[in-house]
Amino acid sequence: MRQVVLLRGINIGPRNRIAMPALRKELAAAGFEGVSTYLQSGNIVLSSDTPPDELARDFGKLVSEVFGLQIAAVARTRDELAAVVQRNPLADVAVNPKRYQVSFLSAEPDPDAVRACEAVAAPQERLVAVGRELYAWHPDGVGRSRLWSKLAGPALGVTATARNWSTVTALLAMADSG
Repeated sequence: MRQVVLLRGINIGPRNRIAMPALRKELAAAGFEGVSTYLQSGNIVLSSDTPPDELARDFGKLVSEVFGLQIAAVARTRDELAAVVQRNPLADVAVNPKRYQVSFLSAEPDPDAVRACEAVAAPQERLVAVGRELYAWHPDGVGRSRLWSKLAGPALGVTATARNWSTVTALLAMADSG
């Protein structure tokens, strides 16, 4: 089964550096097939019959053992990722895919945590929660967005990692081609 694994917070600035060729090599050595990566920010597409939640835990262990880093991961099957793309609840307003983010969560967030994030959103920003994904439109970018700061931090109470819409659709295309 094709799956996508998203590592949280790697290769951003000088910390938590992992070279993608080294990661691919280690994953192949660990028995994963069809391993490919996208960009340098911890986007992995591979084949595995391991359930996504277990796969995410396995990735955290592997990264810790091999690279000495404590990195959280979130995984989705190809079909789950396709549903995220098909759902696209902000398609009518999110006109720039680089400013349209999907936060992939390890579990459904508490509704109060989502409301707290919504409360800090700028008037033009949008946030839609659907299950284990949060779709966020940041028309002025994420740099100074208070909403983005909430989504990127521990406020949700679950592991979260975000990707822009261009990356989300590219990962789906990679999962489809493998």
